[in-house]
Amino acid sequence: MSDLEPRLRERFTAYRTDVTTRAVGPGPDQARRTLRRRRQTRAVAVAAAAVVLVLAPVVANAALKNDRTPPVPAVSVEPTAPATPDPTPTPPPTPSGSASPTGSATEPPDGNISRAQLLAARVDLPTWPQTAPSTCTTSNVRLMTESIDHYIPLLSDLPVGHADLDGDGAQETVAVVTCRYGESSAKQVVAFDRDDDGRIVTLGRVVRTSDGVEDILGMTLTAAGSIDVRVADLQPCCDTPAYWPQEQTRTYRWKGGRFTQTDGPTKFGKDPRLTDLRLSMTHTLVAATGGRKLTTVFTVTNAGPVDAPQVQFNGLDAGAPAGGDWSKCDQKAAAADNDWSCRLPGVPAGESRRYTFVQLVPDRSGADARARGCTVVHYDAQDRRWRDLSAKNNSVDLPGVL
Repeated sequence: MSDLEPRLRERFTAYRTDVTTRAVGPGPDQARRTLRRRRQTRAVAVAAAAVVLVLAPVVANAALKNDRTPPVPAVSVEPTAPATPDPTPTPPPTPSGSASPTGSATEPPDGNISRAQLLAARVDLPTWPQTAPSTCTTSNVRLMTESIDHYIPLLSDLPVGHADLDGDGAQETVAVVTCRYGESSAKQVVAFDRDDDGRIVTLGRVVRTSDGVEDILGMTLTAAGSIDVRVADLQPCCDTPAYWPQEQTRTYRWKGGRFTQTDGPTKFGKDPRLTDLRLSMTHTLVAATGGRKLTTVFTVTNAGPVDAPQVQFNGLDAGAPAGGDWSKCDQKAAAADNDWSCRLPGVPAGESRRYTFVQLVPDRSGADARARGCTVVHYDAQDRRWRDLSAKNNSVDLPGVL
């Protein structure tokens, strides 16, 4: 090779080194510095853009108003909740039972029903006692007055009453209805009202026979809405004296959808007018002219608690009177009873007395020889007959006379 070749290689090497250095750049440190500068520049640009966006509306608005005052940068503030309007005052509640502003209150139906209106209507009745027959109906009943041919529901001849029983401001009607069975009658005190259509409806039963009472004698309604019912422990019939029953007044009111007793006795005790008589007997039978003589000695013990001013012996029909206490008998009493009876002075409580009856009896045989029952009965000083506290020991059987 010529002498030029070494010199050319040196020049090419120097040229290549210079080009390579320019192409590679300053290295990773310089690259990181350059990247930081670019980020900072971008952040400044973004911030500047934000300022421009904030100031632009202000500048534009000032320009529109020909306002030459320099724009003031906007101030950021926390949002506040919109103001709550004052609540609308609530009107006070309307009192119960008063008329509303848009209409009038409905008046309760008038339940003042006359006796004639009850007889003209068909009504439903509460159930009758179990002792009443099936003809004592309860549904769609046409109440009648007294009937002797049929055992049907009747309107008692006791006056009907009127009062505000349920507190609705209007009156209701109370009546006594009955239904005969045998010689007695089932009875009920029933309250009636009217519905919104004016029809008579049954409000409820106040009390009935078999509910601890055997008879209903009358009733009185008070202005306060209570019902005073006069009741008895016995319903007179047949030959039962009218003075025997014990009477009470019990008060009832409408409470909780039904009638409930609120005052007065709740049951009947022993009748303080009664006493307990006990009868025992001895007898002798001896031959006598025309037959035989029967002497019967009765011992009457009064176990109390009250005196028996008079006693009467019933069933002394064994034969013709022939001595003893027959002469002391009250003849008027014997005639009134139309029986072989004898009324004599009685026995104080806690004491015993003997009564002797002598009778002349004929000779009898076979079927004619039969026992006869004799009973002792308590009478007071007014000649009134009374029941006995224990009637099972008031009778004995006279012997069959042969």
